[in-house]
Amino acid sequence: MKLILTQEVDGLGAPGDVVEVKDGYGRNYLVPRGLGIRWSRGGEKTVESIKAARTARAVRDEDHAKDVKAKLEANAVMVKVRAGEGGRLFGAVTTTEIADAIAAVSGEKVDRRTIVVVNPIKSLGAHEVSVKLHDEVSATVALNVVPA
Repeated sequence: MKLILTQEVDGLGAPGDVVEVKDGYGRNYLVPRGLGIRWSRGGEKTVESIKAARTARAVRDEDHAKDVKAKLEANAVMVKVRAGEGGRLFGAVTTTEIADAIAAVSGEKVDRRTIVVVNPIKSLGAHEVSVKLHDEVSATVALNVVPA
């Protein structure tokens, strides 16, 4: 089955890539979750628009990514959230909240989809998240979750 990826899938490809996958994987996993759409001749326009959006969001080049990495790793990012007694959060810290906090501290806009949170952040205190800035450059950001 040929699919056009709409989001990045680890081990498969980036948005806008046309990939060949097994029928069941595409039909039961990728398409229902919105990670890909079926390929068609008319889908070539979709591929171009997805790639254009991806390049607009992407960090320009590897040198710029290294500069952004230095800015992100230099500052600790503080995220204010609602918390109950004992430091337990109401829900979890989202990647959107992290991206907004990073933009406020460093002045660099980071796409929320490039932020990797290994375990959901559900408690106050210091945490670390990874931000994939470029194919070869990844930054580790110190995150401090405090009550609002």
